[in-house]
Amino acid sequence: MERIFIINGHQYYPHSQGLLNKTITEHMVKRLSAKYQVKVTYVDQGYLVTEEQDKFIWADCVIYQTPIFWFSIPGKFKQYFDQVLKSGVFYKRQDRYGQGGLLTDKFYMLSTTWSAPEDQFATHGGFFEGRSLDEALFHLHRMQAYIGMRRLKTFALYNVVREPDIKKGLVLLDQHLEEVFDL
Repeated sequence: MERIFIINGHQYYPHSQGLLNKTITEHMVKRLSAKYQVKVTYVDQGYLVTEEQDKFIWADCVIYQTPIFWFSIPGKFKQYFDQVLKSGVFYKRQDRYGQGGLLTDKFYMLSTTWSAPEDQFATHGGFFEGRSLDEALFHLHRMQAYIGMRRLKTFALYNVVREPDIKKGLVLLDQHLEEVFDL
């Protein structure tokens, strides 16, 4: 692996201005640039579809940095996928649904920020009814499988609205990046 494409999917709202996701993205760029070639897109700043498609083709790994809004990605990030992930570039139609992904030599990593506390996952008394982080993100994992990409370990910061601790979050991110990317 030599080339990493990081996509910051944050969408600006007055109550969610994106400082944490920007900080995480910039930190990943700084850390990963020491060993890898890195390109970045901030979805909220606009993009050209063909340039984004070229970045996917160029990359060995795509990192999706996104807040989770109402249990999914921000609307502009969903629109990004709708516009960028096109047939013939990312997948081809097959007789068997979901088997036509064209990016089979690529990896992806989800990096998410949550308002939910961590204890709400994987415990039967929690809001997510015993489901793990990756089970809560199942739809995003299936989207990547559809285009053929292979999963790397998911990263998450929890409870970022009520108890934000950016310094601790960046330490956890460093540990994750060291494990996943052998830094």
